[in-house]
Amino acid sequence: MDRSRGIAYCGLACCVCSHTDCVGCHNEGCAIWTECKSYHCCGEKGLKGCWECAEFPCDNPMFQKPRVRAFIRFVAEYGENKLLDCLARNEAAGMTYHEEGKLTGDYDTPDTEEAIIRLILSGKDTE
Repeated sequence: MDRSRGIAYCGLACCVCSHTDCVGCHNEGCAIWTECKSYHCCGEKGLKGCWECAEFPCDNPMFQKPRVRAFIRFVAEYGENKLLDCLARNEAAGMTYHEEGKLTGDYDTPDTEEAIIRLILSGKDTE
């Protein structure tokens, strides 16, 4: 995990992304940042991320994914540092953000945002 990559505007965890050449979306490292709705919207509104937006969730297609909504809700409630701490602990315990060659991992397994938040906090599935 590379904490310096942080959490993306949209709530994705750049810090545990499997793309090792990426420096994170806040550092304009994401390959698609120029066309990213969250990047531009947050920039225009002066927000650190969608978790600060009163209009969340909006019609951004990223928000169709429960993991993305759960990560944003987590940061809004607990803060970015707490999310980074939990992700580091969970990664050290063997949890994966992205499985090899996929864009999904352990945080995509639970069916609800609440279950994903519990998983982030506990490091294990509590359903």
